[in-house]
Amino acid sequence: MATKYIFITGGVVSSLGKGIASASLASILESRGLNVTMLKLDPYINVDPGTMSPFQHGEVFVTNDGAETDLDLGHYERFIRQQLGKKNNFTAGRVYSNVIERERRGDYLGATVQIIPHITNEIKALAQAGAQGADVALVEIGGTAGDIESLPFLEAIRQMSLELGRENTLFIHLTLLPYIKVAGELKTKPTQHSVKELRSIGIQPDILICRSEHPLPEAERAKIALFTNVASDSVFMSLDVDTIYKVPQALHEQGLDEVVVKKLSLDCKPADLNEWDSVIAKLNTPKSSVDIAMVGKYIDLTEAYKSLSEALLHAGINTGTKVNIHYFDSEEIEKTGIDCLSEMSAILVPGGFGNRGVEGKIATVQYARENNIPYLGICLGMQVAVIEYARNVAGMSQANSTEFDENTPYPVVGLITEWQDEHGSTQTRNEASDLGGTMRLGGQECALVEGTLAQEVYAAPVITERHRHRYEVNNSLIEQVQKAGLVISGKSIDGTLVEMVEVKNHPWFVACQFHPEFTSTPRDGHPLFESFIRAANEAHNLILSS
Repeated sequence: MATKYIFITGGVVSSLGKGIASASLASILESRGLNVTMLKLDPYINVDPGTMSPFQHGEVFVTNDGAETDLDLGHYERFIRQQLGKKNNFTAGRVYSNVIERERRGDYLGATVQIIPHITNEIKALAQAGAQGADVALVEIGGTAGDIESLPFLEAIRQMSLELGRENTLFIHLTLLPYIKVAGELKTKPTQHSVKELRSIGIQPDILICRSEHPLPEAERAKIALFTNVASDSVFMSLDVDTIYKVPQALHEQGLDEVVVKKLSLDCKPADLNEWDSVIAKLNTPKSSVDIAMVGKYIDLTEAYKSLSEALLHAGINTGTKVNIHYFDSEEIEKTGIDCLSEMSAILVPGGFGNRGVEGKIATVQYARENNIPYLGICLGMQVAVIEYARNVAGMSQANSTEFDENTPYPVVGLITEWQDEHGSTQTRNEASDLGGTMRLGGQECALVEGTLAQEVYAAPVITERHRHRYEVNNSLIEQVQKAGLVISGKSIDGTLVEMVEVKNHPWFVACQFHPEFTSTPRDGHPLFESFIRAANEAHNLILSS
């Protein structure tokens, strides 16, 4: 059958949870036996979010094929059983870049290049390429109805509904129903105006999902339906919940998927949400609890560590543990010391860029190593583990990364200038290379060393995990660190790059160059995080008994 498209837009305010609502609907449709894919169309001019500060846009999610994407793709992959890729996320910057490149080549044969049709045609082409092969493609449009930058995307999906036919396209609009505490009522006017904005450019929503802290009275539902020209049975609520993994069941219980199936004439089986019921049951019945210290530099915006915090939660679900994450600023640790970590069951140091707060991370590693506290280092968290070990165990007192000190006498971590990508092609870079898209990116194989904790945890000789970094452990100095006792437990498949390290005679000390959080899901978990949480449980019991 021809691919059916569901376009999801947002109104009133940003950050309403379009990504969660979209992913939840996708997971319900997938449970009905449909082949589902998801796309995120972002209106900002950056070609991708790779060069954007986490404070600006939250984390950058990396797909298996090496795309740096919006964090919503992380939600998509956690809710549906599909690996997404470069075709599933594109920005206005990418669209304009493609069009301008064609114009420079003369592909438009002297035509005046305009928003309509050239930009909108490119948006449509990219959307259809990303949706290819799916029964249903859910396409989320970033931004808020009324934004100038979103207009070309909204115009493009309006054209798609006209060209593909209304029987093959569906518009869902997510809005906010503000609650006025003094008046004690939900206000529907912002939703009315948001729909009016969409209708003014030719888009009539088929379904409304109204986000609110309070239930929607039937009278207000009827009022919204009347003033937005949406059927009353197509106005749904998205109430605040204590975990995002309850959203699929909440939307299904209201009949959202039935309305979608009916409107798109989809032939599919009833929804089976048993797996999601199991996730919630496990989440609600933990047998123990642990306190995990996440020591980073973006703690003022926890969205910067979204996949990591979710991966820890997934590990808790799959080990029967309530995971309490405590965020610590590594800059503060530099100033005030590591005493703040004394009550923690385990410590995690995540990735990051730049030298701000690095010495605090190194001090954190030393504290975890010397006090037998379970430690998980990810990306930069592995590099600072190598630096700490080199300084304090291997006798290389001024060891550092060239990212932080170009003149260090012991550059145990440095900029790699040439490597093989997952396709076997040689990639090169140097200090003058562009920042965007020049990192070692995407899923790559890692060979684990037999007899190591890493090999025991993964129970496999070779694994595939996703990368996002420029600097690597320096092979010319690593042998000296190994002789001092640091174990190299994983290497790139060609044996040239250090992927994992661990410390002997320690309860649990593992660090990896890759980002395992990108492949963790609530239903399947991830072996590395689950092993880490089990170790934290044991350490926590020791803390309690002492």
